[in-house]
Amino acid sequence: MSIEARRIQLQDNLNRTREAIADACARAGRARDAVRLVVVTKTFPAVDAATLVDLGQTDLGENRDQEAAPKAADLAARGLEPVWHFVGQLQRNKARSVAAYADWVHSVDRDSLAEALDRAAAAHGRRLNALVQVSLDGDTARGGVAAADVEPLAERLASLDSIDLRGVMAVAPIGWEPAKAFALLMESSAAVRRVDPAAAEVSAGMSGDYREAVAGGATMVRLGRNVLGEREPMA
Repeated sequence: MSIEARRIQLQDNLNRTREAIADACARAGRARDAVRLVVVTKTFPAVDAATLVDLGQTDLGENRDQEAAPKAADLAARGLEPVWHFVGQLQRNKARSVAAYADWVHSVDRDSLAEALDRAAAAHGRRLNALVQVSLDGDTARGGVAAADVEPLAERLASLDSIDLRGVMAVAPIGWEPAKAFALLMESSAAVRRVDPAAAEVSAGMSGDYREAVAGGATMVRLGRNVLGEREPMA
């Protein structure tokens, strides 16, 4: 596919996705600007990410630092400055790298990671927006903190110098009704807002369940294939 044909394809997909989110907002009785689209560009090349920014898509997401770091550097070299969202599970030893380019980290699920990100952000002279990742089914092996531990982790994040506590994130567990999952996430959102009333962001909803997430109160949806198409299998 030529560069121009790919650009047209991305523009069409982006338009359709934005219209679908606007429709979901209308059905939920919410303003369209209440929900932010984060386009997850994992496994797609930097040229696609650059094209999206050129088309006016500000927020881009990645979930693997080994792919995200060079992609962010590539776009920076082109003079492009999207808002980068790190949405995947994160090991503490990657905190310094992620803190160099990410504006948001959606997957903070333990004190040690929060503290490593704080130190790394300070070293880079930056601030990071952090979301508490919640394990809705309690299986923390897949990432996320149990609901009972959300408020203590939020308190730790709120106490850090280079971190801004902004809200919660979750993935609906496989086999769950999305509405049930997102209703439970809103309970965790309430716990975080007890720590900081301004920390009201809710990152929820992917390609298969973003409409339910919007209906449930999500303020960010994380979509990839809706805009970029199907991904190639990871090597």
